[in-house]
Formats: sequence, structure tokens, C-alpha cells
Amino acid sequence: MTTASAPARPRSRLLGRDVMRLGTTGLRARPMRAVLSALGIAIGIAAMIAVVGISASSQARLNDELDRLGTNLLTATAGKDLLGQRTTLPPGTVGKVSRIEDVQSVSSTSTLPAPVYRSPLSDPDATGGITTMVADESLLQVVSGSVRTGAWLNPATSGYPTVVLGHAAAERLGVVSPGTQIWLGGQYFTVIGILDPIALAANLDRAALIGAPIAKKLFGFNGSPTTVYERSATKAVDLVRSLLGPTISPQSPSEVEVSRPSDALAARNAANQAFTTLLVGIGSIALLVGGIGVANTMVISVLERRREIGLRRALGATRRHILVQFLGEALLLSAFGGVLGSGLGAAVTWVTALVDDWPFALPPVAIAAAVGSTLVIGAVAGFYPAIRAARTPPTAALGS
Repeated sequence: MTTASAPARPRSRLLGRDVMRLGTTGLRARPMRAVLSALGIAIGIAAMIAVVGISASSQARLNDELDRLGTNLLTATAGKDLLGQRTTLPPGTVGKVSRIEDVQSVSSTSTLPAPVYRSPLSDPDATGGITTMVADESLLQVVSGSVRTGAWLNPATSGYPTVVLGHAAAERLGVVSPGTQIWLGGQYFTVIGILDPIALAANLDRAALIGAPIAKKLFGFNGSPTTVYERSATKAVDLVRSLLGPTISPQSPSEVEVSRPSDALAARNAANQAFTTLLVGIGSIALLVGGIGVANTMVISVLERRREIGLRRALGATRRHILVQFLGEALLLSAFGGVLGSGLGAAVTWVTALVDDWPFALPPVAIAAAVGSTLVIGAVAGFYPAIRAARTPPTAALGS
């Protein structure tokens, strides 16, 4: 006669609402300790979110600026020959470049050895870093520049001792409005305009720009440009870039240096990204410290609640119940820190973007990654204390 085996007892488990209730009860019992532990994680998350958000907003501002100014501006300057001597561009350079297919516009500047001072009484050894340049009348349009006050050079004014000052040059000379006279190349020139800062040609900010006719008359200008600015169709930028050297100097194309101003802005942004990586690393360290704080809180909580653990075990709670309870506490504590930190980081990003007049750009994936990382930190930090609590014998816990 065979005896029927007893049916297997169903495995006991905690419902989700039970885990939530037990977890919040443990945290509410010691609110100050819980808040301080969550604050440690929140600081790390806020640092990471703010760094990523500010970097993204800065990059969005840069991209907007590049889109407005255009990324199809190329500059060509004279390089060095095989002996290391500085070369010069031929006088007909602008005409040669304009004949390249897909070139939309071209202009140039030429540096003159004519020092600029506020007056003849100024210190002759202090030029303030201002350079005298001969400018084509089409220069401003090619470099996407604008006149802040006054007027740009035209066929009428280019033949007279008139000058347009770059933004920084005007500040250094103390010139605030047109009509002021400055001492340029040993004689007075009248300021007819002051430019706004030019993002893609920053060297023009420190320049005193005069017309070619007056430069030929007073300084013997021979028409040889120092820098050539060229705009081409966006899709043809790389092709035109490869043709500029051979077109300007067929015999020695390697002596012509061709650059793209937008690349310099991109390089600046890359440097900002490297700095961002460093700050994210610092934020990660803060996050790790917060995780250690969670682990410390949970370990102390296990030691202080041994009687509670023993009583629950005596009433039928399994090791798995205890494990889930304390792991749930750690996850709730970390989640609270993650949400709080994400809010703080987003607020810092918004305020920074508002103050600097940047577009607010915070990738949603950054928020998701931040909260996800806090849950991982919480799970790792709370796993050992939860295991320790689950392995506590009921008799030892009740007798402690």
C-alpha cells in the first residue's frame, strides 16, 4: 500500500505593495539618517546632470551660432618655404580663387606695418596689439560681420584716410563712436565705423581696417593679401579646400596654409567636452561616496533592528522575505536620491542656460541613466546588509 505524498506547500512571497510598505516604514523610522544618505547620492547625481546639461546647452548654442554664421568659410594664408622663411601670397590671389567652381564669394585682408595709437602723444612702444589691415569692400559680407555703429568702407571712403575699427581695437583705443580721429601710420585717420565681434574671424576684432586706395597712396601697398576668406557651397567645401593651395601657388601649393574657422570653434567645443568628462568623473566619485553612505546606513539599520528581524522570523518570515525587505529599503533610498539629484541638476542647468542666454538642452537619456545608476548603486550597496539580515538566526536576533 503506497502512501500519497503531501502536496508541496506554495512558496511564500511578498507582494509589491508589502515591499513598498515595509521599505518606507524602515526609512520613516529614521528620517534624518535616510535624508542624509539620500542627499549624498543626490549631490553626485546633481553634479553629473548639471555637467551634462550645461555642456549640451553650450554645444547647442555653438551649433546655433555655426548654423547662423555658416561652416563653409575657408581661410588661406601664406605659409613657410623649405628654408622656413615666411612666404607671401601673389597680388592676384583673390581673382584666382574667385574662378574656382563652387566658390560663392571671396575677399581678403593685408597686414601693413603701420602702428595704431590714440594720438601722436601715445607711448610709441605700446600699440595695444592693434594691427592695421587693408580690407576689401566685400570682406564684411564674406565673414558674416556686422557694423555696430557707423558705416563700412565703400568706394567713396576707401580713397580717404578713414578707418573701421574692430570691436576689441575700439575698446583698447577708447573710441566709442564714429568721427573720432586716431593716429595711424604717422597721420590722422577718421573712424567711420566700429564692428561687432566676428566669431569666425576673431583677428579682425583687433584690427584697424582701411581701404586699398589710401593704403597704396600712403603706404605703398602692392595688393598682396595676407589672408584670403572664401565662401563656397557647403557640399563642395572639402573639394575647394583641396584646390586653394594649387590655385593660389601652383609651383608651391604646400606653402599655402588653408584652415576652416569653424574647425577652431569645434576644437574649442571638444576641449569643453574633455573638461566635461573630468567633471563627470568627479560627479561619479560623489555618487560612489553616496553609495557608501547607503551601505553604511543599511548596515547600521540591520544591527539596530535585530530584534525586529528575529520577531519577523519567529512569526514565519523567510530569509527571502528579510532579504527583499532590506534590499527594497536600499532601492527606495537610492531612488529618492536619484530623483532629487536629477531635479537639482536640471534646475542648475536651466538657471545657467537662462543666465548665459543659451538654449536649454538636457538629453532625456541623461536623466534615465542617472536614475538607473542610482538604482544600481542602491542594489549593490544594499545587497550585503540585506544578506546579513536574512542570515541572522531568529534566536540570536531575539536574544540580542
